[in-house]
Amino acid sequence: MTKAKLTGRIVTPEDPDYEQARINNNLSVPKFPKIIVFCQDINDVTNALRWVREHHMPFRVRSGRHSYENFSLVNGGLIIDVSEMNKITVNRQDMTAKIEAGANLGKVYHELWKYGMTIPAGTESSVGVVGLTLGGGIGMLSRWFGLTCDNLLEIEMVKASGHMDAELIKANKNHNSDLFWACCGGGGGNFGVVTSLTFKLRPISKVSVFAITWGWEDFEAAFNAWQKWAPNTDERLTSEIELKSKEANQIIAQGEFVGSAPKLKELLQPLINTGSPTKIWVKEVPYIEAVRFFDEPSGNQPALRKRSGSFLYKPFPEKAIRTMKHFLANAPNENAGIWHQSLGGAVSRISPNETAFFYRDAMIAQEYLAVWNDPAEERLNIRWIEELRRALSPYTTGDYVNWPDRLIKDWPTAYYGENFQRLRAVKTAYDPFNLFKFPQSIPPFIRWF
Repeated sequence: MTKAKLTGRIVTPEDPDYEQARINNNLSVPKFPKIIVFCQDINDVTNALRWVREHHMPFRVRSGRHSYENFSLVNGGLIIDVSEMNKITVNRQDMTAKIEAGANLGKVYHELWKYGMTIPAGTESSVGVVGLTLGGGIGMLSRWFGLTCDNLLEIEMVKASGHMDAELIKANKNHNSDLFWACCGGGGGNFGVVTSLTFKLRPISKVSVFAITWGWEDFEAAFNAWQKWAPNTDERLTSEIELKSKEANQIIAQGEFVGSAPKLKELLQPLINTGSPTKIWVKEVPYIEAVRFFDEPSGNQPALRKRSGSFLYKPFPEKAIRTMKHFLANAPNENAGIWHQSLGGAVSRISPNETAFFYRDAMIAQEYLAVWNDPAEERLNIRWIEELRRALSPYTTGDYVNWPDRLIKDWPTAYYGENFQRLRAVKTAYDPFNLFKFPQSIPPFIRWF
């Protein structure tokens, strides 16, 4: 058999750009790979996979660098980085787009906007479309158009084959349908290297956006009003609310409505009439301006951070709201927060076992956030997140696989609910030797060969 050779743009610790090539969005879990291969095409991916198999070297797959526990990095191993494979090909007639796995959301939104189209996806422009999609994909169009994975038509993936080989395969609802099912919420890096995704596109032109802010004194009233309203309002309206630390003194609700500003203002009355808002802002804008409005610059910048999350199936009682307030009054710093996004609508019209994304019936996705500047504060911040998650656990369920948390012990149930065993069966079929592995990766069933 011919010896495998690495191709593409190869970066090693001796290279001047190694440090920039090494780091991910989260700086608090540093890893030092031996080789980073920036693949330029599918051939580079298959060569890299053959090479690591031949050399028995640990490896990880990376695209947008937003793996919050840095599962896309490994010490002393090789990184198959697809970020420079980012071409987007639009088929206007079929209203589809083939998007290479390295494209980030900023590129995707701007390219599709040229055609008056979009896909429902996340808000941070530097997030990779592939990782987001494989975990499900929530964002400001979820309630109207569904999750990102609900708009996925096909994937192309390089998988391990034979004794030391690699091959490109396709998966859709008719071909390798079990793999396609798993790639709609089963998380990235589990089954192979996804090299492209084909989506059905959604026509879009103008949308209306809003922002309403309150001070700390309206904490309970503002959150309670939002949680009862957001998952039940017009499905064309998806919204979020962030509860910031007492020090930051801001509760902010924002959202996007596929409709007019006057209609949005009408729908917002339950929030507008709650407490004493310090700011109420509603505006109709071209869709691409809404993309820029929700893009959070701080989320795109590498930082010392910790995230975790959960889902709500019913509104928080007063005690749970007071628990959030207590934690934010005693936050480790001003940048800590609790973020929520409304679900329901199109998300809930698909059953929990129809795709690997299990939390179809949840009404709200909840994320816990901590960012700090001094490395010495890491333990304090991580403990705050863990204690917050534990304190709210009587009122919440699971966690979103795109917000991984290495401290969750029963992560298979937390991320995948009742879909975990089926995901293991898919893993066994496509990666029986467990080559694609990382902390919290899906394990295959043991097979005797």
